[in-house]
Amino acid sequence: MMKSLLFSAHPTSLLLPAPRLRRLLRLRAASSASASAPPRADRRSPGTPSRRPSSSLYARPSLLDMERDRATRRADVDAFLTSLGVDPGELAGLELPVTVDVMRERAEFLGSLGLTQEDLAAYPLALGCSVRKNMVPVLDYLGKLGVRRDALPDLLRRYPQVLHASVVVDLAPVVKYLQGMDVRPTDVPRVLERYPELLGFKLEGTMSTSVAYLVGIGVGRRQVGSVITRFPEVLGMRVGKIIKPFVEHLEGIGLQRLAIARIIEKKPYVLGFGLQEKVKPNIEALVDIGVRKEALASIVMQYPDVLGLELRDKLVAQQSLFESSILVSREDFGRVLERMPQAISLGRAAVLKHVNFLTACGFMLSQVSKMVVACPQLLALNIDIMRMNFEYFKNEMERDLEELVEFPAFFTYGIESTVRPRHEMVSRKGLTCSLAWLLNCSDAKFDERMKYDTIGVEEMEREDSSDMNASVDEVPWNGNNRTKMCRMWNSLIQIIDKVQLRCGWPAFYEGLPGAIKADARRQTLMGAGQRSHVLPVEDTWGSYSKGRGLKRLPTSDTVLIAFRSSLFRPPRKPDCR
Repeated sequence: MMKSLLFSAHPTSLLLPAPRLRRLLRLRAASSASASAPPRADRRSPGTPSRRPSSSLYARPSLLDMERDRATRRADVDAFLTSLGVDPGELAGLELPVTVDVMRERAEFLGSLGLTQEDLAAYPLALGCSVRKNMVPVLDYLGKLGVRRDALPDLLRRYPQVLHASVVVDLAPVVKYLQGMDVRPTDVPRVLERYPELLGFKLEGTMSTSVAYLVGIGVGRRQVGSVITRFPEVLGMRVGKIIKPFVEHLEGIGLQRLAIARIIEKKPYVLGFGLQEKVKPNIEALVDIGVRKEALASIVMQYPDVLGLELRDKLVAQQSLFESSILVSREDFGRVLERMPQAISLGRAAVLKHVNFLTACGFMLSQVSKMVVACPQLLALNIDIMRMNFEYFKNEMERDLEELVEFPAFFTYGIESTVRPRHEMVSRKGLTCSLAWLLNCSDAKFDERMKYDTIGVEEMEREDSSDMNASVDEVPWNGNNRTKMCRMWNSLIQIIDKVQLRCGWPAFYEGLPGAIKADARRQTLMGAGQRSHVLPVEDTWGSYSKGRGLKRLPTSDTVLIAFRSSLFRPPRKPDCR
């Protein structure tokens, strides 16, 4: 029976544990498997939300929630910007403060510097600068340089980009460059106040090329700092587009480069006169009003500001004034401008005041006209000084009024310094002379004249010149040689082509017949206070000797001749106009 049970074809199934016991066994198996097996990746789909309870203390907002919060805050900031008059779209790609409070702090700080809401609307990027990281370091640096607090608003309006600048990388190199150009440390802040755009220039760019060109045409290296201080805008001017065309146009009217360099040294702001808008039209206006083309260079040298005036209408009005009040013809008005171009700017009241004074002194209007044409400076002199001169002339010198008509420059001489001492010396010697012979010479020449026992008529006639600008002194040179000196053209004679100006060195014109001798010794003219000539000796000698059959001299002899003048005395004083 047992055997049949063991080998039965259909055995009965084994007894299974109770249900509770089976559950316990499964839990133990699962626990041991989880402890030994590596963690499995979460098989949940990406869109399945977390089952983490929302009430947990460690809950974090989702990215979507963060984006919504950021958009809300940006909308608040944009609303604040709109209230300031700033278009938020201008700052669309810029990282702005996340709160209105921080943005309000920036706006208030910029307002404390003097910037208005209109300024912020014109340059919204200023609101993108951090107060502590950007603005404070830059403003602190500018303050240490000496930039005035009251100048900051205008500086920031003109160049607000400075708020983004790096002190070390952007600002300090520019300041160092200015100091290297001999701009004094005390002048650096004034330069930056006047031209703050300079802070954004690169050293190897326009600044270097403009300075190099100015030095190349003759501006003194030691004068560069002064030029930059008075007109820093020159550092931002392109040579090829602005400076060079300006220089070449002035060369075209007769000015040499050295003359232009002297103008720039004294009045660098002339470079800011637009060539097409101002300079060319003004030159044309002068020619149209009767100024000779050969006198244009002289006018510009005397009065560079004429290049930047609203000239044509002013000339028409001034010519009408001179014609109606002084009977000066159109042609004579051109001569007046050639002798004193500042007459362009004389006011009607000033002109009439001087004309009335002269007529009250007993001069006829026709005589006044002649005097003004010969010496336009009469219209600019101090009336009280003119009255003193006239009273001395009338009461002490007891001369005829016609002498003042012939030599109106008498009013330009000082009574105590020149007129009285010379008049008394002539009176003691019992000499009779013209006003021109008495006054139109240097003290050294006058002392020499006082050694004369008589005065030749020919010499007296030579001194009769009523042109104040034609006053020529004769000063000692080496040995017996003398040099003629036009004292009224101190800065002009040393640098202008005096062949064009018909005034001297070298005297290659018919106005001084015999000035150049057969042996090539010649009359020499120079500027007051100058002791050397600056025109190229080789070039001037070559231009004269060409076609005259003169032998080319060695350089040393040429230089000797160039600085030597004979004792030749011309029949009249040279016309220094």
